[in-house]
Amino acid sequence: MAAEPARYETVAFPALLRQARRAYARATMTALAEAGCDDMPRNGSYVLAASARHGAQLGHIIRELGVSKQAAGQLIDTLVSRGYLDRSVDPRDRRRLTISLTERGAAAADVIGAAVSEVDARLLARVSAEQVGHARAVLSALIGLDADLGAGPDRPARA
Repeated sequence: MAAEPARYETVAFPALLRQARRAYARATMTALAEAGCDDMPRNGSYVLAASARHGAQLGHIIRELGVSKQAAGQLIDTLVSRGYLDRSVDPRDRRRLTISLTERGAAAADVIGAAVSEVDARLLARVSAEQVGHARAVLSALIGLDADLGAGPDRPARA
């Protein structure tokens, strides 16, 4: 008698990606709510984490989100109004806006980082570091396919 296939062998790859992302989303949203940041908008945690890691180059964040400039602008407006970000005119180029984390935003970014680290640690308790490395390589290749197919700042990817 043949062995039952593993669940991951019978579920479509896009569905696996969506479900896997949910583990990080739930951990992040739960941690933010516990820290008093239950007003975080959708994709807000990505903006804060990217700002904390890379110094918030707005154009890069918009490209990575895969949303229109208008949608990204609305998200930034929401994060500013809720006290997570400050927005100012770039002194070197007055046509550009820069964003920076407020004290509340930096604290939220720390909570997000800790939640992600917790999920990563729990994952490493289930699979080996080598397997995680392989998964990263596969996901990186998939990201490369997306770039090859033409998704970009002028043509956001659509689910």
